[in-house]
Amino acid sequence: MGEFAKDVMEPRFLTVTPEQTITAAVQVFRQAAEATGERVFGLMVTDHQGKLVGMLSMYDIFLLIRPKHIHIWGEMSDLELSGIIDAACHQAGKMLVGDIMTTDLITITPDTHLLHVLDIMIKKHVRRIPVIDAGQVVGIVYISRVFNSLLEKLTGAAAACR
Repeated sequence: MGEFAKDVMEPRFLTVTPEQTITAAVQVFRQAAEATGERVFGLMVTDHQGKLVGMLSMYDIFLLIRPKHIHIWGEMSDLELSGIIDAACHQAGKMLVGDIMTTDLITITPDTHLLHVLDIMIKKHVRRIPVIDAGQVVGIVYISRVFNSLLEKLTGAAAACR
């Protein structure tokens, strides 16, 4: 493996639009996992011209499902929770991606060094970063790909020390 984003990025990716419902986005999460053979926990959100406008992650969906003011109601153990997830999912499915997506985006270029990618992921607590080249989305770097690249390098270094 090389030392740049282009060496570990996933060039095959599915996106969602801000106008899609969360139910439709969940289907795209499933399709993306089937297409890549890996679990996908975040999708890029693009407009109709293919321009990156946001990210939708499992965390965004968790925040939507979890009642916003649950801390005011008391401890989780004090609440009657029966049926609350089903009701929240029913309501959430109708919401639009644009209503909950993250719009404060961090992007990199194909030539961003892996050490810089790793630094961004650690400092910003992100697990995936869109790769942009000449204004177009060309891929996405997942934290698992960066880790696997490092594992390969560590394995090679260990073998060289023997």
